[in-house]
Amino acid sequence: MANLKPGSQNTRKKVQVSMVICEAEEKRHRSGVNALQLDPVLDRLYSAGRDSIIRVYEHERFLHGMEHHTDWVNDIVLCCGGRHLISASSDTTVKVWNAHKGFCMSTLRTHKDYVKALAYAKDREQVASAGLDKSIYLWDINTLMALTASNNTVTTSSLIGSKESIYSLAMNPSGSIIVSGSTEKALRLWDPRTCAKLFKLKGHADNVKALVVSRDGTLCLSGSSDGSIKLWNLGNQRNILTIRVHTDSVWALLATESFSHVISGGRDKKIIMTDLKNTANSVVVCVEEAPILKMCFTADQQAVWVSTSDSSIRCWKLPTEKHFKDEAKMPSTPVSLIPGGAAIRQAVVLNDKRHILTKDAQENVAVYDVLRARQVEDLGQINFQEELKNRFKMVYVPNWFNVDLKTGFMLTVHLGQDEVDCFAAWVSARDAGIRDTPEPDHKVNYGKLLLQALFEHWRGVRNGSRKQVALQRSQTHSAYFKIDGFSEVGGRTLYRVLVGDTSGDTENALLNETVPNWVISNIEENCTNKFIKVQFYLQPHSSVPTHLLKQDRLKKPDRLVANDFIQCRKVAEHILEKLLGDGTASSPGGGDADSSTPSNNGYNVDQIELTCNEQVLDPSMDLRTVKHFIWKSSSDLTLYYKIINK
Repeated sequence: MANLKPGSQNTRKKVQVSMVICEAEEKRHRSGVNALQLDPVLDRLYSAGRDSIIRVYEHERFLHGMEHHTDWVNDIVLCCGGRHLISASSDTTVKVWNAHKGFCMSTLRTHKDYVKALAYAKDREQVASAGLDKSIYLWDINTLMALTASNNTVTTSSLIGSKESIYSLAMNPSGSIIVSGSTEKALRLWDPRTCAKLFKLKGHADNVKALVVSRDGTLCLSGSSDGSIKLWNLGNQRNILTIRVHTDSVWALLATESFSHVISGGRDKKIIMTDLKNTANSVVVCVEEAPILKMCFTADQQAVWVSTSDSSIRCWKLPTEKHFKDEAKMPSTPVSLIPGGAAIRQAVVLNDKRHILTKDAQENVAVYDVLRARQVEDLGQINFQEELKNRFKMVYVPNWFNVDLKTGFMLTVHLGQDEVDCFAAWVSARDAGIRDTPEPDHKVNYGKLLLQALFEHWRGVRNGSRKQVALQRSQTHSAYFKIDGFSEVGGRTLYRVLVGDTSGDTENALLNETVPNWVISNIEENCTNKFIKVQFYLQPHSSVPTHLLKQDRLKKPDRLVANDFIQCRKVAEHILEKLLGDGTASSPGGGDADSSTPSNNGYNVDQIELTCNEQVLDPSMDLRTVKHFIWKSSSDLTLYYKIINK
């Protein structure tokens, strides 16, 4: 089956740009850790999970992160003596990495849904992948090593026959047998050398979430959401042992090299080691703080690294023969600890449509600036709702982005032209914090500013447009491209790249294929035609002397049209100059009257008071804010004006 290339997008599909806001180095996991692998030669631990980043640790010290996935990483395997790593993700891709240098070599897009599990045949250098699309694909690692980011079309073998979503997968080192576990509540077996379907083993009462196959391929251990562990004789095709030591779902399994003991963990937060020759002999290794997701042995196999739905990773000593025989007490503290960080649990976009207030799992509240793509305030453990209330400002800016927390802790900002148009938000340069403009009332577009910052280093954008980028930027932006309609999670990722890498030759070629036309045209050209107009009427208050009003204004008032970001002060200037004076213009916003200079009728702009629904309007308030917060109606806005003495 041929893999899709990143650029093979259907032109009828709508493409959106997404930006991940994170630190330059994310040293800690911020959410559950789904996968662990140890390189015993270098004693390096690889971990990956729900925040989409694969991390590498050496003796608990963070070495580097591997960022390319755009959703949960569900499984990883080290291959080629630890030189390369394969990862499987809910973004529907399988990725091939240079494990030592930490860069993504190629992306396999064959799966059509979440990829949940990988299996590795060390002697054959073969990897299998499987997931919710019910498919199992076999990959020759030597073939994968020859792929590049721009040339990653590859033919793969597939194993047909699974009827349900696959959650677990196992192969023995020689690659003579492959076993899958699924919501079918059964184990299915294939011969990966011939791709022939062999048989099915029934016995579990729920999803099979964990599998281990013995080196010679004759025995298999399975862990299920039904709470049991089963030992199977594959030659006889039967269950020879059922172990019930857990009180809830079993999600992780390890077996000793000789297949004499099984180490199990799951939803009940316990790691238990059980003697397969006498299942009455079982020892609780530890009780974790959260449900257990994955385990892997240390280099000497005397301890296990354990990851959970929490973000920390701990190493626990395994019981010795003495613990089994004499019931000696196991240590209650881990041998090693790699602490995790706190995931963002809540995120609310403030009214200025630029800042986001967040609260994490440890109740810490922070403020992020979308345009600068970074955290700008750390407020500590304060009341989130109170802070939200205190930060409320009566200002209305149209929605121009969506935000989600799909990757656990990182704010992901989505820009597009569908329900939310990313070019809808026009504000004054002063409000945007831009000082080097000819005039403070010069209008800038938030969406355009952000896109210019994201693509500043990309050759596809003409140099002339870059001069307009006037924001303090962080090099921690991550931009990636998504196309709707390929999967149930809102779109399939075409390509992801760090902003600082967009000037590279390979990245430039891929960006040329994936960046949507609406991004290029709006970055390079002036998008002032995107201004949103508001229609409104101006009515004199009964207190305005009749002799000041032109006779034609006493008749039916004109319906006026202006840009929705025009401030009330501009409307007041229009009233002074055009309704009370000698002018003839039909809409406000064109003139630049000096508020301190009296007009020919003796009044100045500060003496014009505007009201809406009997509420006095602040001169700096714009019309869209008036309509949203005070008028509160879809009908044409009506404003009243009167003259006050100052």
